[in-house]
Amino acid sequence: MLDKAELLLPAGSLVKLKTAILYGADAVYAGTPDMCLRAQSKFSIEELREGIDFVHAHSKKIYLTLNLFMHNRDVEKLPSFVATLRELQPDGVLIADPGVFQYVRENAPELNLFVSTQANICSWAAVKFWQSMGAKLCVLGREVTFEEVKEIRSKCPDILLETFMHGAMCMSYSGRCLISNYLADRSANQGKCAHCCRWHYKLHLRIKDGSIKEITIDEKNKDAFEFLLEEDFRPGEYYEVVEDEHGGYMLNSKDMCLLPRLPDLLSIGLDSLKVEGRNKTEYYAGVVARAYRKAIDDWYNDPQQWNWQNYMPELETLQNRGYCLGFHDGKLTNISQNYEYTRTLGDWLFAGSLVRWDGDDAVFEIRNYINSGEEFEFLIPQSLDVIKLKLSEFEDAVTGEITSRVSAGEGKSIRLRPQVWNMPIEQVKKLLPQYVIARKFQPLKGEQGEMLTRKKDEFSQLCGD
Repeated sequence: MLDKAELLLPAGSLVKLKTAILYGADAVYAGTPDMCLRAQSKFSIEELREGIDFVHAHSKKIYLTLNLFMHNRDVEKLPSFVATLRELQPDGVLIADPGVFQYVRENAPELNLFVSTQANICSWAAVKFWQSMGAKLCVLGREVTFEEVKEIRSKCPDILLETFMHGAMCMSYSGRCLISNYLADRSANQGKCAHCCRWHYKLHLRIKDGSIKEITIDEKNKDAFEFLLEEDFRPGEYYEVVEDEHGGYMLNSKDMCLLPRLPDLLSIGLDSLKVEGRNKTEYYAGVVARAYRKAIDDWYNDPQQWNWQNYMPELETLQNRGYCLGFHDGKLTNISQNYEYTRTLGDWLFAGSLVRWDGDDAVFEIRNYINSGEEFEFLIPQSLDVIKLKLSEFEDAVTGEITSRVSAGEGKSIRLRPQVWNMPIEQVKKLLPQYVIARKFQPLKGEQGEMLTRKKDEFSQLCGD
């Protein structure tokens, strides 16, 4: 058991890796397309080497993933995969397939073997099994409740335990989903999930003669129907099936956010708290890292005065589907599902990132349009403070062209001269190192704004506030 819980962030690319470390991650996890469950990983072997060097230079850790489920055609590739791992020397390797685990244990005994959440570890008996096989760390399944986690920790005190704390939820069993295989011929268990649970579905009616009819919901009859689901083991609990002009989202979970329950996780001595999201932006990596970094450190410093609402506004700047507590408190409720929409919503946009300092000039890569006079803010690492900036014109970093509006493009960057800041440039350079991110406020209006407010209220209700 570690003395202090580790904050573990996803690293879907080299830039995201560096951003996560900059904003306070203790460790990151990454992979390459041929070695892991993320077929769309943006890493090359050369970038992994650079990433590992960067992480270790900052005295942090990096774990690589070999957590695909092998088919026969994959087994012949295993020796080269493991040879690559031995060369890279990560701090740990995440594995799900027992055959892969045995092969790596026998052929690369120097590597620390971690058991991935894809192995669906939901009991202390499973942890003890993997420990007997030589595992150094077990990642618990998302389906495990906090009461179960406490029992696992008490019965397994001498192995590292990791649990998910924040990120997208899968409607299936720790990602062991066959819907994508069936509907899109893309294996979720080999990193190619088509996210069919986020798709919209239309409601049809099967007539007794065998014909299937589409039920058209329009202004004339929309109030005449209410479609409810009842599950066998929850008699009397009805879940509304909502359909609009776009369809219905019956399988769409909200995103997990265990910030309000962080003291639970820290007080029982979990070793690693994991954030999901390797395919999300560096803005996501930076915001989540700095919010949880501050929250974790503050709890250790003064648990009695700790209040999750001090950090929640930061996480609410992320695009999300609404937040839920996953299975932490026990069984899910209807508040944990988002039946209304599949897209993410938020009042803040990723404005861009500071890609480098060119002397005293900051080169800022644009990720969303910014208009003349529009305020955007830089997120200072290791704190929740920001530096706000408002420009009347924008200087292209390459051509020097001056415009009154700037939009995102392929590597589109602007040059920020020393005079735009309201403080000495040396202080700015200290507060805003390379890879710092910035955001802009763009409040949602109308139906989307009301929906966002309702999701925030539902989460507060779920947390007991």
